Amino acid sequence: MRYVVIGAGAVGGAIGGRLAQSGHDVVLVARGAHYEALRRDGLRLLTPDGTHRLPVPVADRPEAVELRPDDVLVLAVKTQDSVAALDAWAPRPVAGGGTAADRLPLVCAQNGVESERLALRRFRRVYAMCVWLPATYLEPGEVIAPCAPCTGALHLGRYPSGADETVRLIAADLEKSHFLAPVVPDVMRWKYAKLLNNVANAVEAVCGPDGGEEAAALVRRAKAEASAVFDAAGIDRASDAEQSAVRAGKMDIRPVAGGAARGGGSSWQSLVRGSGTVEADYLNGEIVLLGRLHGVPTPVNEALRRTANECARERRTPGTVTAAQLTRIVDTS
Repeated sequence: MRYVVIGAGAVGGAIGGRLAQSGHDVVLVARGAHYEALRRDGLRLLTPDGTHRLPVPVADRPEAVELRPDDVLVLAVKTQDSVAALDAWAPRPVAGGGTAADRLPLVCAQNGVESERLALRRFRRVYAMCVWLPATYLEPGEVIAPCAPCTGALHLGRYPSGADETVRLIAADLEKSHFLAPVVPDVMRWKYAKLLNNVANAVEAVCGPDGGEEAAALVRRAKAEASAVFDAAGIDRASDAEQSAVRAGKMDIRPVAGGAARGGGSSWQSLVRGSGTVEADYLNGEIVLLGRLHGVPTPVNEALRRTANECARERRTPGTVTAAQLTRIVDTS
């Protein structure tokens, strides 16, 4: 199989880079300065086992990739960019006839739970991936992946549920490429567990990674709302114990070559890069949506969603709003 990784940032770059390093056929899809750096110099992947220069083929648009029947599309853009990416790739012709939407599997390697729904409107075969992969993309052409001995834990399954031979083959390739890749029949149960943790992303993005006890208190309040919403909606999720058992002793954050630091999570990185958008609508916003559907108030997540979006639109860097200020915003909303 060949992996076409749509969105070669922190997650896509780490997955595509490790697959390519292990001898698998990979194409990275990127934009702007990142594309130019990848095309010119290859991917620079920094890990605890060294700095790897990987000359992975790269494209900047769907038309630059001639799709093959053995391709697997890996969607690794932020959820706010999913519709544009899906609409661009779904109608692409595949060698031998048909379109990507009809013939190729698509794996959603993203936070949140919305992209799978968006993908299934367009693609016949959709797979979900729960991504536990600490990685950083701040500089064009470079991805930092500090976990070892495994780079990440990537639970996989057919969407909305089940498993098949395709997902088992994908998992086998990932297992040979420095990843844990359990195939599970209830993959969304794992993605909802990840979503519960991702409601903290907005706090980290707005206040910075070192927001102190006030930031931690906001995170606890946001998680409590999310748990109440899940319970009201009857949504099951993997327990903390289940998640820890998968990663125990297999994913430790370690120093990487050159002393490069990981920094914060995905939303924090979006603000540092000044991308202008952030995932909050599909993380905190998912909690707000479910709360409205099931009659559960979610004022904390609504305030976090709104504030994170404002910071992204105004190109504000992490830490420009303190935890005390954010708490006041939440409490007066």
